[in-house]
Amino acid sequence: MPIHRTPVPGAGGRQGWHVAETQPIAAIPAEPGPDQAFEQSAEQTQVIRPVSPGKPSLLKASGSMAIATLISRITGFLWKLLLAFAVGFGVVNDSFNVSNTLPNSIFELLIGGVLTSVVVPVLVRSQKADADGGERFVQQMMTLAVVVLGIGTLIAVVCAPLLTWIFVTESDTSNTELVNVLAYLLLPQIFFYGLSALAGAILQSKQIFSPPAWAPVVNNLVVIVTIGVYMLLPGEMSVNPVSMTDAHVLVLGIGVTLGVVSQAAIQVPALRATGFTFRWRWGWDSRLSEFSGLALWMLAYVAVSQVGLVALSRVAFTGDAGGWSTYNYVWMLLQLPYGVIGFSIMTAILPRMSAAAADEDYAKVIDDLSLGNRLSTVTLMPVSAVMTALGVPLALSLFALRGETGSATTLGLALAISAFGVLPYALTMMQMRTFNALNDARTPTLIMVVMTVAKVLLAILVAAMLPSDQIVFGLTFVNSFTFIVGWLVGEAWLRHRLGPLGSSRFLVTLGKSLVASVIGGLAAWGVAIGIDALVPGSAGAGTGWLQLLIGSAVGFAVIFGLMSMLRVAELQPAIGRLTGLLRRR
Repeated sequence: MPIHRTPVPGAGGRQGWHVAETQPIAAIPAEPGPDQAFEQSAEQTQVIRPVSPGKPSLLKASGSMAIATLISRITGFLWKLLLAFAVGFGVVNDSFNVSNTLPNSIFELLIGGVLTSVVVPVLVRSQKADADGGERFVQQMMTLAVVVLGIGTLIAVVCAPLLTWIFVTESDTSNTELVNVLAYLLLPQIFFYGLSALAGAILQSKQIFSPPAWAPVVNNLVVIVTIGVYMLLPGEMSVNPVSMTDAHVLVLGIGVTLGVVSQAAIQVPALRATGFTFRWRWGWDSRLSEFSGLALWMLAYVAVSQVGLVALSRVAFTGDAGGWSTYNYVWMLLQLPYGVIGFSIMTAILPRMSAAAADEDYAKVIDDLSLGNRLSTVTLMPVSAVMTALGVPLALSLFALRGETGSATTLGLALAISAFGVLPYALTMMQMRTFNALNDARTPTLIMVVMTVAKVLLAILVAAMLPSDQIVFGLTFVNSFTFIVGWLVGEAWLRHRLGPLGSSRFLVTLGKSLVASVIGGLAAWGVAIGIDALVPGSAGAGTGWLQLLIGSAVGFAVIFGLMSMLRVAELQPAIGRLTGLLRRR
């Protein structure tokens, strides 16, 4: 699946500088796995460069990339729905999800975090300082990266059974042989993820943003076509015995890998248009060493995050078949509000925050953090409440098209149980962005350690205390609760570093939004119950859509009506920001 690394061009700072932020954004579902949207998104580096009068409007570029991210999430969401329709929620979906997580995880451990934290600032420096505009340096960097990626990919493919053993617990509900076979076909993605990230970094350093932003969309479209071809094949994928020559295995594995190849290839024309030509150049540039400390913290960050991912994966496979897929789909749905709404808010806030941090205006940093938190609260808490109330109808409307109402109901209950995590996730992300704006890569890593410890310990309790059919509920709850832990720890850390954070304004907004959201959520739930009573015995996609459409309309109307009555000051700016994003085309 595509790793979406999208820069967010910023507004001008006080000294007439633009702050361009390189921030990885994961397409739906969280790539490379259910926990890594947060992990990748938190890895970012501030690059400050002078204004170029000839460059296109950075505000317009910001809106364009927000739209690209939205479309990437929608197309990613679509192919995950198609996959569920094609293979269901059982062993095949579980096996594919694990296998498709492996290349993303290995890429991040191998070079992904380092690329994010190091490459863009070094490229910008080389372009400004070198007589050749940094061309020789770029070729040296590409040569080194291609070698590291090639060797790492080869080792990963050879060690596919070992990677499967790490992520999957041997049980009656797992199929390690199928995971292995799919992994052999999917692990070559590592190499092309690396090429895509490198190409994107080079383009971003030249303030060319569209190709890296839209490349994941191409990836998703290729995967959609792949699943379409898969559905046209006669029969079903054989899971006992498993065969590498099974047409279903080959189409799914090779097709998804071709999606990543396309993500890299689509950026080549834009690279060539800049005058870049790849040539093998050997040697080490001392400028890379200057960033080794930051790179090591990024590597540690990624490594720690993988521990949490492995823990959840292994526990999920001790539960009923389809548990890992259900967890992934729930996390995908929980991320959707942030991807659509939270990203837009972040696009507006982060450049100002970065400029203020560069000017050491920490009072302004605190103001921007508080504003971002309040805008996130008034937009995301209502979504969280409605998802809690209508989790089952939402899942039925999307996932019961094959008549699998049992699996869809399980997914919906898991969604309702964990929907409270939508806002803490966004608040934790905002805090991580704040640390990055302060050029602090160490603190996010330490916060991730705390979150991972909490996640692992709670996952162990889930495995020990819950029956197999309820493990997925426990894991989705744990994942959301972990972001509350991260939010509280981050709040304490920022308070220690910056002083009082103006929490009173945030708490007032939080309290008013909570009251309105609870009442609106109850109204939406009442609508769903009423429709159930009027249409008994028809718990399927049709009834789900009816409950979802009417229930959400009533719920949001009540919530925003009450917010207006309670005079939530941030309501109008939040709505204005979202509508303005759509108009700025």
